[in-house]
Amino acid sequence: MEVVFAEKHIRFLYYDFRGATVHPTGMVTPAQIRDADWKAIRPEIRTTLGETLFLPSAQRSELERFCVRNGVARRSRFDAWADLLEPFLDTRFDPEDERATLTRLREAGFLSREVAEIRRRLTPLMHAYNFDAMVWEWAHLGLCDLLNAANAPVIPPGIQNELGEPAAFYAWTMMIADRFR
Repeated sequence: MEVVFAEKHIRFLYYDFRGATVHPTGMVTPAQIRDADWKAIRPEIRTTLGETLFLPSAQRSELERFCVRNGVARRSRFDAWADLLEPFLDTRFDPEDERATLTRLREAGFLSREVAEIRRRLTPLMHAYNFDAMVWEWAHLGLCDLLNAANAPVIPPGIQNELGEPAAFYAWTMMIADRFR
């Protein structure tokens, strides 16, 4: 992932995620940005179309300066993907922690059937990514990690193909992320 900041746009020289509006290259202007969070684990911008675009952590300060200069508001939001992907962490959770996660998701509007279906759909991918590919993430898996897994060359193509057409899968992940404006 390579990003260059200009006065009035952010140019993505290479964006890894198939289906993204800026894949493999592209540009966004302040008018296309709804908000940003340069303090997030992975700095991100949210476009007016509801797409979350990630930027390299090393460019956190540049994103902040760009947003301040162009009047783009900082907004931190509920990370539904972190809760949805929690079972795929290399960590054991006690039943109380699992209930707390499901309560947060329910309060955010996810029915337990929907949570189970999302997790069922992603189980082969996330197991291949975090365990078979030996990432061994134990603290946080979020939307960026999910997109990395869906595009990682170390994941067997058959598992990635089961996700469906890349642009449709990407749109599905963005739709879920954008439920929390």
